[in-house]
Amino acid sequence: MMDWYQEGWSVNGWGMNGWWAMLAMVLVSALIIGLIIWAIARMTRSGSPGSVSTESARAILDRRFAAGEINAEEYTRARQVMT
Repeated sequence: MMDWYQEGWSVNGWGMNGWWAMLAMVLVSALIIGLIIWAIARMTRSGSPGSVSTESARAILDRRFAAGEINAEEYTRARQVMT
């Protein structure tokens, strides 16, 4: 009868063909850690959809008018509402 430690080095164990399982485990772990770091960086980046805007309402209105998103009539109406 073989001891337990000898079976680990058989053809189907970690010694001969099992190195790919260890490599896969390391790669999957690195991928998960990388995704977590990417998600944290994405959420904390300024200007992202989840971040709070520090731009004033007037600056937003001016930017939208300059970009052509609203016309002069809408711009004037919005300015009157703000004051």
